[in-house]
Amino acid sequence: MSQAISTLVDTLRVTHHLDGDAYAALLTCGDDEAESLRRQAREVAQQVFGHAIFVRGLVELTNVCRNDCLYCGIRRSNTAVSRYTLTREQVMASCGQGYRLGFRTFVLQGGELPRARAQWVADIVADIRSTWPDCAITLSLGEWPREAYALWRQAGADRYLLRHETHNALHYACLHPSEMSQANRLQCLDHLKALGYQVGTGIMVGSPGQTVAHLVEDIQYIEQLRPHMVGLGPFVPQHDTPLGHHPQGSADLTTRLYAIFRLMMPHALIPSTTALNTIHPQGRLLGIQAGANVVMPNLSPPDMRAHYALYDGKAATAAEAAEGIEQLETQLATIGYHIDWSRGDYRNDNESLVTQNKASKA
Repeated sequence: MSQAISTLVDTLRVTHHLDGDAYAALLTCGDDEAESLRRQAREVAQQVFGHAIFVRGLVELTNVCRNDCLYCGIRRSNTAVSRYTLTREQVMASCGQGYRLGFRTFVLQGGELPRARAQWVADIVADIRSTWPDCAITLSLGEWPREAYALWRQAGADRYLLRHETHNALHYACLHPSEMSQANRLQCLDHLKALGYQVGTGIMVGSPGQTVAHLVEDIQYIEQLRPHMVGLGPFVPQHDTPLGHHPQGSADLTTRLYAIFRLMMPHALIPSTTALNTIHPQGRLLGIQAGANVVMPNLSPPDMRAHYALYDGKAATAAEAAEGIEQLETQLATIGYHIDWSRGDYRNDNESLVTQNKASKA
């Protein structure tokens, strides 16, 4: 490892900040240097969280979407998709299964439904909150007016994941239809923070047209935003989209970014994503060894999972599924980690995690 890169990694670990050229150097350094970066990020994650990995139960509410993003398999104009929206009964049954398994955080993810469905979402959130008051509720439903975010917060939602995808306006325009605005996406994140959500954002790594300079912009934006969660995954093409011919992103670059964000924000919640596990057979474990500390097994009804086809080959069975939780535990044990079944809330008053109800599967 060169002295220059070693100094940058040490500086980031101590000060949690570098300039743009330094971030670019970490993104492009040699393999041995990148492995040292990941090792230090792993050390920091272990200092904060031990060898515990938080689990969140993922429920994919709907593949209906009003947007037409050029990379997404559930884009509005993709007529090859069989559309579905779970009923409230299906959502509650999925969460009930998850609760019995031990999950204490539910992540409700889906396409961007018509605006009129905001109350429907609020009713589901309220049902979950009243039925399992000890659980955290995370939403990942895209861009909505501030009023909808406020409605869901009042109903009991705790966290919101909204990846900004790219902070560069020109690059954003390459990935989205003209009616979508990068400014609106960033404003949504500001609204979520103001409403008291634990907020997550992030990017697609290796998306079409992305450069190292774009990634540096993303890093600096996230550094300024200071989100509670950072969601990173490699770009994976979906064959029915305009960008379906583009090559997928790399596990190497994705895990370098995991490591950078872990050193920048030691207490952040960073999932090792399904997309990373889709492009690499050991992707989930590579992410954890680069500083990630969250995994999100799928709780959705098994017969619906194939229809939530954001990208080709999406892993949704075995250790990616809630019913494969024992397999997940076994995989984690091979690298010295174990599941933490607590809510794993981020508490930003003292930059520490609250691990409530730690212990038990109920």
